Amino acid sequence: MVEERSVLSKLFNGFNIFLLVVITLLCILPVWYTLVVSLSDRSAVAAGQVFIWPQGFTFGSYETIIDDGQFFRSFFISVQRVFYSAIITFFIVLLMSYPLSKTSKEFKPRNIFMWLLIFCMLFGGGLVPWYMTMKSLGLINTIWGLVLGGGLPVFNVILVMNFFRNLPKEMEESALIDGAGPWRILFGIFLPLSTPVLATILVFTIVGHWNEFFQALVLMTKNENYPLQSYIRQVTIVIDPSKVDAESAKRLTSLSNQTLNAAKIFISMLPLLVIYPFFQKYFVKGITLGSVKG
Repeated sequence: MVEERSVLSKLFNGFNIFLLVVITLLCILPVWYTLVVSLSDRSAVAAGQVFIWPQGFTFGSYETIIDDGQFFRSFFISVQRVFYSAIITFFIVLLMSYPLSKTSKEFKPRNIFMWLLIFCMLFGGGLVPWYMTMKSLGLINTIWGLVLGGGLPVFNVILVMNFFRNLPKEMEESALIDGAGPWRILFGIFLPLSTPVLATILVFTIVGHWNEFFQALVLMTKNENYPLQSYIRQVTIVIDPSKVDAESAKRLTSLSNQTLNAAKIFISMLPLLVIYPFFQKYFVKGITLGSVKG
């Protein structure tokens, strides 16, 4: 039986489609424009002639980046940071979420830990105490300062905790009757069933650490220790002529800061654009089932 839709329903669906198309274009256009600018000649960019397609097509920006040793050094530091952060944050969130998913009768200090987490999430200690703490721990100019500086995302803990609380209680009770302990239940039962929410927090962690730049500006005193985003933030402000060799200077005559920076920004986005499709299918289920409900 084919259900007939009213005119109002068709108009509503049409408006939704139009709205989603507009929002999609608003998301895609900045990325496309960055790519187009990076492939265009400096004069066309300066004249405002570049919008949808490259003008004066050139790979000069990307050739300059290939010769930039600091760019790839910063890129490698960002990869290291994301790799270590993803592993450490994943296990911290997992190990905190499991006991906190119990009731206060099953895990008596639960309310105290939850109160501390919520308080720390709402009220930060401030930049200076945070810097002094990191300095006293010897984390200045080290990759671990970048990794451990945001090692406990409270929002992710709450997300996973609520996902665990939605899992059937009878399943855990059956495992306890069969002699399984907490570690066996967590890694043998909860972990395989929590793929959507764990993939979601993994993406949150990767994207957050890849795009974060401020911590490095505070913790790193040497430019060679900057991760990629901090380095890009630095070069988008000014290109230091003293650090440009003769060959690069010749190539830069056909480029501009705008085209070069657009190429660097686009390359920095590529890793996330590549990995996101592999995690996207887990997003809706992971977020909705782990949504905050108290």
